[in-house]
Amino acid sequence: MDLILWRHAEAQDPGEGMSDLARPLTRRGEKQAARMAAWLDRQLPEGARVLASPAVRTEQTVGALGRKYRLHDELRPGATADQLLRLAGWPTARAPVLVVGHQPALGQTVAQLLGLPGGDCAVKKGAVWWLRRRERDGAPQTVVVTVQAAELL
Repeated sequence: MDLILWRHAEAQDPGEGMSDLARPLTRRGEKQAARMAAWLDRQLPEGARVLASPAVRTEQTVGALGRKYRLHDELRPGATADQLLRLAGWPTARAPVLVVGHQPALGQTVAQLLGLPGGDCAVKKGAVWWLRRRERDGAPQTVVVTVQAAELL
């Protein structure tokens, strides 16, 4: 199974009276989302499932991809790695799954799947971590396929 984790692009700081879920992308964030979406569109197979947090900044990020996606409350800020993995169907989903979400859940998911000490990993805004589950000598492994930052595309 392939699990692709995409952190939302750069968002505006919350203004007075603005809820965290209502924060939109900055101009820089819009450019980050467009760059990463163009790269992802070339890499993702047609059958990939796309799941996103209902926050405005994640909807704007995934919207740049131009593919169908589903919003899930389980991916809101404050989500856990276990919630994310359960929703994605890890490790048995047949099709690749792209999740557009937030820190710290994305970093905690990376850390959990790779067995990183401390239980957390920094995931840059707008970046993608592509992980793959495979079997090697009868034992399951999680490997990093790629890590991409929008600024480097």
